[in-house]
Amino acid sequence: MRYFKTKHQKYSARLTTVIMLLLVLLLFVVGPGYMDPPLEYGVAVNFGYSDTGSGQVQPKETRASESTPVTEPIEASEIVPTNESSDSAPSEEVLTAEDLESIALKNAEAEKAKQQAEATVKAKAESDAKAKVEAERLKKQADIKAKKKAELDALMGGIGADQGTDKGSEGDDNEAGDKGQLDGNPYASSYFGSPGSGNGGVGYGLKGRGRPSKTKEIPECDEEGTVVVEIHVNQNGTVVKAIPGKRGTTGDSCLYDAAKKTALSHKWPANSKAPSKQIGFVIVDFSVRQ
Repeated sequence: MRYFKTKHQKYSARLTTVIMLLLVLLLFVVGPGYMDPPLEYGVAVNFGYSDTGSGQVQPKETRASESTPVTEPIEASEIVPTNESSDSAPSEEVLTAEDLESIALKNAEAEKAKQQAEATVKAKAESDAKAKVEAERLKKQADIKAKKKAELDALMGGIGADQGTDKGSEGDDNEAGDKGQLDGNPYASSYFGSPGSGNGGVGYGLKGRGRPSKTKEIPECDEEGTVVVEIHVNQNGTVVKAIPGKRGTTGDSCLYDAAKKTALSHKWPANSKAPSKQIGFVIVDFSVRQ
């Protein structure tokens, strides 16, 4: 295949080739210059060797006396590691299963000790409360007994009212004192009541009959007090009659029945020389704790 059919086409092709070669050669000869090193782009900074300064004369070289000191390199062997990182930031502790079990055990022991301490405090408080209640009960009981004794003393003349100087004592109780009444006969056999008239075989008191056997009846009511019971005793030592509520009684009437049964349960030794009917008195005390 022929590209150029005429001589003019051939001439044009040659001329075009020459022109292209010249252009390429011109590019290599008169092309843009290359900067080595290449130009840098940025802000121009004034020459100097210090962060501060003053004056109008710009030195061209760094003066030796004012040169920036050069720090000698530190060898790796002279570098001592510090624990600043460990001091500045607290290290995180890693808890193992054993640590967790130990902590749980300590917490359980602390809780147990706390419960034991609370139980001890509670038991002590309950004990103190019971002791207080018991002390109050004993004090109340002592006050009641003291009141009864004062009333009986007033009934029988009063031990404290005795201004005599004679020494000695007489009675069938276990306590010291001269049992009886101020207006009584020191040779009478009865410690209570008033003397009767005549000698029809009736004797007051059971002096000389010994100590009786007895049983105490429990009252149906929950009351405290003292009941004085008049009793009639035959020669066999049996109480044939009992009259509760005599002078000196401080208990409620609901105690009379139990006091009467208690008085009837008394039994003295038989004595054929005793009066056919002896009259005496029995004092029956009732308390809620009997």
